[in-house]
Amino acid sequence: MHLHVLGIGGTFMSALALLAREAGFQVTGSDANCYPPVSTLLAAKGIVWTEGYVDAVDALRADCVVVGNAVSRGMPVMEAVLNAGKPYISGPQWLAENILSRYQVIAVAGTHGKTTVTSMLAFILDQADLKPGFLIGGVATNFETSARLGEGAWFVIEADEYDSAFFDKRPKFMHYRPECAIINNLEFDHADIYADLAAIQQQMHYFLKTIPSKGQVLYPRDDVALNEVMAKGAFSHTSTMACSGRAVWRAELLDASGAHFQVFYHDELVADIKWGLMGQFNIENALAALAASAHAGVRPDVAARAIEKFSPVKRRLEVRMDAYGMKLYDDFAHHPTAMEKTVAAIKLGDTHARVLAIVEFASYSMRTGVHGTRPIEALGAADRVYVLNREAERSEDQLNTYPKTWHVYASVDALVEAVGAEAKTGDALLVMSNRSLEAVHQGVQAYLDKRFCR
Repeated sequence: MHLHVLGIGGTFMSALALLAREAGFQVTGSDANCYPPVSTLLAAKGIVWTEGYVDAVDALRADCVVVGNAVSRGMPVMEAVLNAGKPYISGPQWLAENILSRYQVIAVAGTHGKTTVTSMLAFILDQADLKPGFLIGGVATNFETSARLGEGAWFVIEADEYDSAFFDKRPKFMHYRPECAIINNLEFDHADIYADLAAIQQQMHYFLKTIPSKGQVLYPRDDVALNEVMAKGAFSHTSTMACSGRAVWRAELLDASGAHFQVFYHDELVADIKWGLMGQFNIENALAALAASAHAGVRPDVAARAIEKFSPVKRRLEVRMDAYGMKLYDDFAHHPTAMEKTVAAIKLGDTHARVLAIVEFASYSMRTGVHGTRPIEALGAADRVYVLNREAERSEDQLNTYPKTWHVYASVDALVEAVGAEAKTGDALLVMSNRSLEAVHQGVQAYLDKRFCR
């Protein structure tokens, strides 16, 4: 059977394409932007895609067209599919009907940390020889892929709250029917889809209704928005998580940087973990993954040994350069809270003298100023902030709200020159955006090579 995937360059749709190919489908695709590491993964699987949404040849040859949420009416390929009467379906629905129905599903939801927790959990189950399937919204370095069909009973999936398709406005996670769900946190985001936090909370409430009574929901004890959701009704077993006080699952930091911590279940010590990751947010991620793996039957001590070998997902505080006494990091950032926690993690690590934050506010919510002054507050601990404002994506009024210590550049070249000239031994150069800033990484590295190797 031939599937044509519209929007194949996205992290979710590319992972779906990989699963379909592994399952024996012929897969082609279309997208306006498809770049590494996604393009590399697709090419390795022999999946061919067409640049743009004009050429409809492969779509019209396909038995079914899988439509991503980046696709809209008016795109020539979509109009051709509709006019030809070709069968079409949203990505999440196709996945639920053709892949997830074979497994017991563990879904990872929430505003932040979904990709990392999904990767951690899949790795724990893999190391415990449970042979899980998984779909991750990023390339997991422990697997060097974003998706895999499993031979075992479990499938771990990143459960996004974004809509499914232009004709299916339900959140993706409403299709997945998990037995176990992790909800990392809940904040307002995706202002192009949701009017306010209450609208997201309502969808999360509906999501909880899809989990069977024998199932499990894991959530942070102190998240106010999530507690409001839970108060509307919990229909399955629930377990709280925290890094202090009383909770079903609790982590205690034994090192300020987060390099050493212990895990307690009902106040009983069940795991002692030393690893190379930094920041309390990563400990919260690990706690969620370990707790969910216990639901799948993995002993906490076995999960702990796996967690110690976990490598961060690409673009999650990924070290892109370690030279000249400084490090250049790449971090996928779509929300002020994520930025704030990332800067705090580097500061607590006490490895760097300064943090130079290089940001592009590329998500819809960040770009349109929905979060107000939160981005400024979130980056308050950074020593310098460099903002890329290409294509006039923020109005002059918004730019004028930035502190005078911030530096705004209209081009990558200008930003690279400013950062490269300022960078010193001991600095952390932290690049943050939900858009690819490969040109910034390459440019800064080239500038520093030239500057220090003269």
